[in-house]
Amino acid sequence: MIEIKEATKEQSADIARLIMMAMTDDCCMYFCGDGYGLEEFYRMMVMLVRREDSQYSYMNTMVAVDDEKVVGISVSYDGGRLHDLRRAFIETAKVQIGKDHSGMGDETQTGELYLDSLAVVPEYRHQGIAKKLLKAVKERANRLGLPVVGLLVDKGNPAGEALYASAGFRYVNDCQWGGHSMKHLVL
Repeated sequence: MIEIKEATKEQSADIARLIMMAMTDDCCMYFCGDGYGLEEFYRMMVMLVRREDSQYSYMNTMVAVDDEKVVGISVSYDGGRLHDLRRAFIETAKVQIGKDHSGMGDETQTGELYLDSLAVVPEYRHQGIAKKLLKAVKERANRLGLPVVGLLVDKGNPAGEALYASAGFRYVNDCQWGGHSMKHLVL
């Protein structure tokens, strides 16, 4: 039986892998400096998930677990805190993946619970897990008093866009992020 729970620090390695799955290898490589690859990016992500002051923190993560196995994640945070939370990524990326991202544009804003990452392990897909995670994100937004859940979906991900549309998300505008053309959706 799949359960949706608050993540723990001990799940950081699994959470980092799933965040990278949500981002895609292409996007992860976009963030790496010359001579750095997916293994270095993964090590950095584990560090960021373990922190409490990072946008990717386990404290911002809900996990879907089958027994004790992490089979899905949703990472979300108050968009108004983006700059404070992103500081950990910027500082860590300079050291761990050799690239300065201090000029990166904003992917969210105040008044929005930003769904940064949503992923389900491939063999667990099409079982309603993503929808359960989306429901948990909406409940989190309600608890935090944030009226909107927002996300970016890659224009090359029609299956993801269809999932979000089926959960009630609607299109707001187009944007660029991580070297990709994206759509901003809200619920």
